[in-house]
Amino acid sequence: MRQLLLELAPLPAPTLETFFPGRNGAALKALRAALEGGEPFVYLWGPGGSGKTHLLRGFAAAAGPARAAEYVPAAKADWGRTAGLQAVSVDDVSRLDEPGQIALFDLCNRLRGSRGAFAAAGDAPPAELALRPDLRSRLASGIVLQLHPLSDAEKAEALRDHAARRGMGLEAGLVRYLLSHFERDMGTQIAMLDALDRMSLERKRPITVPLLKEALRSLAGREASGS
Repeated sequence: MRQLLLELAPLPAPTLETFFPGRNGAALKALRAALEGGEPFVYLWGPGGSGKTHLLRGFAAAAGPARAAEYVPAAKADWGRTAGLQAVSVDDVSRLDEPGQIALFDLCNRLRGSRGAFAAAGDAPPAELALRPDLRSRLASGIVLQLHPLSDAEKAEALRDHAARRGMGLEAGLVRYLLSHFERDMGTQIAMLDALDRMSLERKRPITVPLLKEALRSLAGREASGS
């Protein structure tokens, strides 16, 4: 049922502009500075749901095609594609195998030498990663910041902020309902809110909990019938 609802509004592409920082404002500032002539190496670490992937995807998008940038998930990395890039973000570095670690070490050296920009993320600080010592040293050579998951209050504020930027009016209980009944990652929450916005426009009704429940009943019927 959740998947059917999300089909109405696919997950938006992550950008730095759509990242709600909460306690992670320093990370957002560091990534922007890396692309604007500041310290070019940034390493972020924290638990799942703290925004690592959003920030790394946003970093690559902010670099733009002019800088030949790309987001690289470590477990599925095609290192050959990084040869001519000037801005690279590498996610989940703890999953790198030995050849991947060597390739990332070489990439870090190239980007340092060419004044490129680099961002990476993992679930622990560099010194605690089960990686080659020389790669741990490279990952720690720039700015290292811990990310913190948003609190419930911060998630609610992020949803209200997103709604305000889209000109959406929300009843007070809707945000609480979304946070208590659906997956709590912000990508899913934002997509759900966008799906509701589209439904409210189609049905010419305000975005309320009754509208959400009605939509879910309708989608449940579609799912049961296989349509």
